[in-house]
Amino acid sequence: MAHPSLSDLLDLAVEAAYMAGRRTLCYFNSGVAVEFKRDNTPVTQADREAEQLIRRRISEVYPKHSIIGEEAGETSGDPDYKWIIDPIDGTKTFICGVPMYGVLIGVEVRGQPSVGVIYMPALDEMVCAATGMGCRWNGRPARVSRVSRLEEAVVLTSSVNACIARSDAYEKLAARTRFQRTWGDCYGYALVATGRAEIMLDSAMKPWDCGPMVPILTEAGGHFTTWKGEPTIWGPDGVGTNAALHEEVLSILKAEIPRGWKGE
Repeated sequence: MAHPSLSDLLDLAVEAAYMAGRRTLCYFNSGVAVEFKRDNTPVTQADREAEQLIRRRISEVYPKHSIIGEEAGETSGDPDYKWIIDPIDGTKTFICGVPMYGVLIGVEVRGQPSVGVIYMPALDEMVCAATGMGCRWNGRPARVSRVSRLEEAVVLTSSVNACIARSDAYEKLAARTRFQRTWGDCYGYALVATGRAEIMLDSAMKPWDCGPMVPILTEAGGHFTTWKGEPTIWGPDGVGTNAALHEEVLSILKAEIPRGWKGE
């Protein structure tokens, strides 16, 4: 299939994410061995097998497409179709036996983030979207909340320490919002897309950490951008918001006072 439709790409992404997610459950809370990569982040056999499964399934259907994944790097191919994979987003969460980890698959079509899937295997929640097709949560339409005042908003982050080490931005948001929680990694973005939180903040990101976020948040009526407001997955950081609060949140992030932050 030379030029697959977005619907075709989304169907395959959902299938592959589900299959990989079910594979991770074989290792979840099983005492699986944990290794550490050069950057001191953990990895397990579950991460590797899940990514291999996703890559194999993509290659069976679209053997010429490009693929980039957290564990196995980049496989060059047709630059018009690039699959971005994180087999377990939240490996630290996974190895602690906490169910808020996910499988992420995004697809860029001609350089535009066009398809996105977040699957939370231990919670059996699937959030997915493709440009112009809406966002769905376990089969039903997903929408961001209508909260329009920071004082009523829930703000989430993957790492409070990393945000505070970077600048004063998180503390300013925390001081003005109703609740602050660390339901982080991909689950935070899923919560924003489904209207259960308003702001999700990451002070550092890799493309596989946020591959699905632009189509998912956009199709749910919200936004995913860098802290500078760029709608890209290739930036150094990320923020997801509902529509009503996006500009106000960005104004706080853009006015941050750095603290000599050097990343997580």
